[in-house]
Amino acid sequence: MAEFMTGLKRTNYCGDLRISDVGKEVTVCGWVQRCRDLGQLIFIDLRDRTGIVQLAFNDKTDKDIFDKAFACRSEFVLAAKGMVCERSAKNMEIPTGEIEVVVTDMRVLSKAQTPPFEIVDDTNTNEELRLKYRYLDLRRRPLLDNLMMRSKIAKVARDYFYDNGFVEIETPMMIKSTPEGARDYLVPSRIHNGKFYALPQSPQIYKQLLMLSGFDRYIQLARCFRDEDLRADRQPEFTQIDMELSFVDVDEILEINEGFFKKLFKEILGIDLVTPFERMTYKDAMENYGSDKPDIRFDMKIQDISDLVKNCGFGVFTGAIENGGSVRAIVAKNAASVYTRKEIDKLTEYVKGIGAKGLAYVRWVDEPNASFKKFMTDDELASIYDRLGAEKGDMILIVADKNSTVLSTLGALRLMVAKRLEIIPDEYKFLWIVDFPFFEYDEESGEWIAMHHPFTMPKEECLQYLDNDPSKVIAKAYDLTLNGVELSSGSMRITDYELQQKMFKALKLTDEEIEAKFGFLVEAYKYGAPPHGGMGIGLDRVTMLMCKADSLRDVTAFPKVQNASELMSACPAEVDKESLDVLGIQLKPVSE
Repeated sequence: MAEFMTGLKRTNYCGDLRISDVGKEVTVCGWVQRCRDLGQLIFIDLRDRTGIVQLAFNDKTDKDIFDKAFACRSEFVLAAKGMVCERSAKNMEIPTGEIEVVVTDMRVLSKAQTPPFEIVDDTNTNEELRLKYRYLDLRRRPLLDNLMMRSKIAKVARDYFYDNGFVEIETPMMIKSTPEGARDYLVPSRIHNGKFYALPQSPQIYKQLLMLSGFDRYIQLARCFRDEDLRADRQPEFTQIDMELSFVDVDEILEINEGFFKKLFKEILGIDLVTPFERMTYKDAMENYGSDKPDIRFDMKIQDISDLVKNCGFGVFTGAIENGGSVRAIVAKNAASVYTRKEIDKLTEYVKGIGAKGLAYVRWVDEPNASFKKFMTDDELASIYDRLGAEKGDMILIVADKNSTVLSTLGALRLMVAKRLEIIPDEYKFLWIVDFPFFEYDEESGEWIAMHHPFTMPKEECLQYLDNDPSKVIAKAYDLTLNGVELSSGSMRITDYELQQKMFKALKLTDEEIEAKFGFLVEAYKYGAPPHGGMGIGLDRVTMLMCKADSLRDVTAFPKVQNASELMSACPAEVDKESLDVLGIQLKPVSE
């Protein structure tokens, strides 16, 4: 314990004291949550990271100590010594509510100005102000508990993987810039003028090299950096529980990770997860849920009705099908009484904002009221209701467009409507997404591009299609999702030198680009590479879900906001010209 200049040595944390400690002399330290002056009695709630304990002061016991207590205000830092006593008026809503510390000695270690907002659990203070004074915001119990949870998760991860034969190895933070999907954060070199390091988007290449070095099980709580647009579940810098394993197949990697989550949820939340987790192909996930990270806690699957409407009189439907698209729907059970026509109009505006041309619907109150009713016969309408299993009280939402637009739009609507109807169970549903396509078609460039990093292994039976039909190539890749959030992504890696060269060529990389970006890794493959694969689990996202937080900002000590700035320290910031000159950097306006 820390020895203070006051001569008071902390013996206990505030939140740890219980009725069993009555009669014990203790010294506690912390911040003043609130003061209550009852005339001859003063009570102070003292707070540290473990909780709150009540300090009691009596002016008849020690006038000097009583006067010190009278002068205390919120957020003063105190060290208080006294006897643990049973409270006459108990507060059973807090763990320490049966006792109080009758103070016999106290020091004011630091005074505090009135903070810009009240330090309380439930605050109405806007987030921007709280982020500006983040060190104060972190004193609030919800955020403090979240970060404590994050620390526990990290410990369980280290313990579990250590017990399963993994070696923790740190990889460099300043590396060579290589393409991994997002922009790199670049670090200019003073010594090598005109050259740059990159901050790692992941330790991908290094952990593969560790497999080639003979470390058959690697683990690291790795910091990763990606220069991309932010959202609630994304930060420019984040931590992943990064791993790589040699001499394994996909099933073994999935099994070791299921074991980790089973241990994690049992130790921290007391929840017994059922393993193995459900697996779903990428194709089924997209077809049924419109997402490669579907929330499977509720049903409301996407259904294809293209065959029922391909010859109907509604041009929106038939036109989409004729152009190679489809017509699909979701049924929201018992939603007709919740969604008014005005609210459905808002859904229509929403889908237009995310790329769809419009939204057809059926609102079935007393009888089905279809927005496209005049274009179809009663038999055609009845066949749609029968196919979809719709009945009185339900609402049907239909989108007609190219398949990618239809699926993504209905996938988004499915989540929005489920939240509005409050039908999503409060539970944890893990799901493996497997059999990802190796390539995806980029309509703008007219090229097939990799969905994953260029070291991902294709399935052996698909190698024959590499040159003539990229759409049929399936990757040995897998994602783990939880409640509609992607937690991790991984794959088996290519270890055959010739196959790796072939994959580079399929990705339209020239020999010069291959050598410049990956030459050292390609060279390493020539010296005996074991079969290996791995994945990275988003520590921040796991914490967010286990804490039931709304945003990654709630589980990150000092987060960035949407424009990638950090409000407390006001970064990024300008640097002086001398610093730029040393690096050989001259600033100029960025062209639009």
